Amino acid sequence: MKILIVGGGGREHALAWKCAQSLRVDHVFVAPGNAGTALEPNVSNVDVAAEDSNALLTFAEAEDVALTIVGPEGPLVSGIVDRFAAANRPCFGPTRAAARLEGSKAFTKEFLKKHRIPTAGYATFTAADFDADYVRAQRVPLVVKADGLAAGKGVMICETHESAIETATAILGGSFGAAGNTIVIEEFLRGEEVSFIVVAHDQQVIPLATSQDHKRRDDGDAGPNTGGMGAYSPAPIVTPALHERIMREVIQPTLRGLASDGNPYTGFLYAGLMIADDGAPKVLEFNCRFGDPETQPILMRLKSDLVALCEAARNGTLDRFEIQWDSRAALGVVMAAGGYPDGYRRGDSIDGLEAAARLPGKVFHAGTRLEGSRVVTAGGRVLCAVGLGDTVRAAQRQAYALVDAIHWDLVQYRRDIGHRAIAREQT
Repeated sequence: MKILIVGGGGREHALAWKCAQSLRVDHVFVAPGNAGTALEPNVSNVDVAAEDSNALLTFAEAEDVALTIVGPEGPLVSGIVDRFAAANRPCFGPTRAAARLEGSKAFTKEFLKKHRIPTAGYATFTAADFDADYVRAQRVPLVVKADGLAAGKGVMICETHESAIETATAILGGSFGAAGNTIVIEEFLRGEEVSFIVVAHDQQVIPLATSQDHKRRDDGDAGPNTGGMGAYSPAPIVTPALHERIMREVIQPTLRGLASDGNPYTGFLYAGLMIADDGAPKVLEFNCRFGDPETQPILMRLKSDLVALCEAARNGTLDRFEIQWDSRAALGVVMAAGGYPDGYRRGDSIDGLEAAARLPGKVFHAGTRLEGSRVVTAGGRVLCAVGLGDTVRAAQRQAYALVDAIHWDLVQYRRDIGHRAIAREQT
């Protein structure tokens, strides 16, 4: 069978790499892919943009692709699954209606309130009804969010009332385009963030291995927010008791609520959670797809056939699927271009990939492209180096050995990925 992966980042490289391991898969296509997917055995790139649903469907029909797996949120929010379904072509992910969980933060907050799922207090505004006095009456810091998709940059933590009002005014004034026509202003939640990802079909659900990522760019969780500078799995903070509580208080009522609202969910569902000091989980956000960079360490640990897992979800047989995991920990370090997440340079030659390939672990490509035989930078987050180990500390050592083998001008990365889990291991 042939598989098509939609997207071109590190998540999509990991998905393609894992799907290519299936004994039932002859070839994996990635649209548009990157240098890593171009060099992966039994994988090839397709020069079609991830947002071009019509061209993707045409390609899937021409190649008789057995299953298309969508990586990024944009095509899902735009309705690629509905487009494929209308042509009777299998596509793994939620429908456009269900993907509103990520496509609209205002919709999600109303959904959470309606179905009594724990989240931060909030208010929504448009330019016509924005109320600065409401902002001044709230406790700071405050979180100001653009309602729509903003490439991971539409969430601002504001330390003062003045900065919250300025940020809200700027977003409503068009700083994020149509994504900012509505804003959400939330209370700031304190605690520890957890990425909780499941595979779902209606109310059938299999939780994937737990994980945590690092959003801040710099060591010590300092600097600006990013799309993620690294992640590890499992997350020691998610004890069996907390795991059960998240399933009971967040995941199951979310799936029940979507079904009761007429939008049953199929696909990967990512709940970004804040765990308070008392152990209570609250929803920060939902993503309607696998996380990035969580995908890379999670799939390094997955022993089961990923294609079979996705097919079980599409076929409604998740309740009979037994998922298996490598007992070792996995940790991924994102190597980014200098200046990320703001302005950054492209086209720098990456050295050391051949040396890294001879080491244990795996380097997944994200913002890369081929120029002849050279691999060059082509995005903000460029690579994710993933190590395995009996402990998070051991996985960290293996990942940083990969990082140390690779270099390009102005490369930047954190040196402390996994620090929370390692501190727990030491105590």
